[in-house]
Amino acid sequence: MPLAARTLRHTVAVAVATTSLLATAVGCAPQPDEKAADTPSGSGGNTCAKGELATKTSGKLTIATDEPAYEPWFKDDKPANGEGFESAVAYAVAKQLGYDRSAVVWQSVPFNKAFAPGEKTFDFDINQVSISDERKKAVDFSSGYYDVRQAVIALKDSKAAKAKSVADLKGLKLGAQVGTTSLGYIDDVVKPTREPAAYAKNDQAKSALKNGQVDAIVVDLPTAFYITAAEVTDATIVGQFENQGGAAEQFGLVLDKGSALTSCVTDAVDTLRDDGTLAELEQKWLSDAVDAPVLK
Repeated sequence: MPLAARTLRHTVAVAVATTSLLATAVGCAPQPDEKAADTPSGSGGNTCAKGELATKTSGKLTIATDEPAYEPWFKDDKPANGEGFESAVAYAVAKQLGYDRSAVVWQSVPFNKAFAPGEKTFDFDINQVSISDERKKAVDFSSGYYDVRQAVIALKDSKAAKAKSVADLKGLKLGAQVGTTSLGYIDDVVKPTREPAAYAKNDQAKSALKNGQVDAIVVDLPTAFYITAAEVTDATIVGQFENQGGAAEQFGLVLDKGSALTSCVTDAVDTLRDDGTLAELEQKWLSDAVDAPVLK
């Protein structure tokens, strides 16, 4: 065989052998796991490691709510005391995540700011924030920790107190806190003939009711029972609205959009629901919120 031919044949053989070895090496090399690639990094690869979450402050869990913090959700305007439904739920979630009470830091955040676009200063917020598709565009939510309905309150001796249906509310001057589903129910369900009044705080709405500036206000049902029992005792619950769209309205914990904690917090809420803790806390703190007439 001519030298040139032998050289060419040798070169081709080496190339083929090299290619084969490379293919074998690639085939034997560990390949990235698609699921692993989709999993955020965390302590030891476990993003929900107890007490070792990627929180705003290492070793601490920062929980936010509005100020003042109203009953029956909180007691004595002191979220850190563990009393009231939402304070108790917050500490129960913290415990599930591996943080005891000494590791929980409370922060004051206005209601509307909690679910507004932008980075959050808290790990999660708990403040009767209803889960909605619109709000999900700006923030993450845990699974729901409480199923809620909206209710109408009016002074006992008023025309509004005699309302039996949604139609009976249409001609009234109604009010609610701005940014809430309570105000949404006025706009979307009642569709009143008079412009509703929107208030920065529920306290302002209650004052407007007492002073005759509005005929009735809309709040969530447990709050309605507390207001009429302890704060505006000459008021009554006119009735509650049906759930819209066939699904229960739910309060959820609010987190940063795309937060690495969302799945961990949701797992914690789901565990508390499954083991009966949420039901026990609801019975303890919201048991006064018995059924009210349904406005259809």
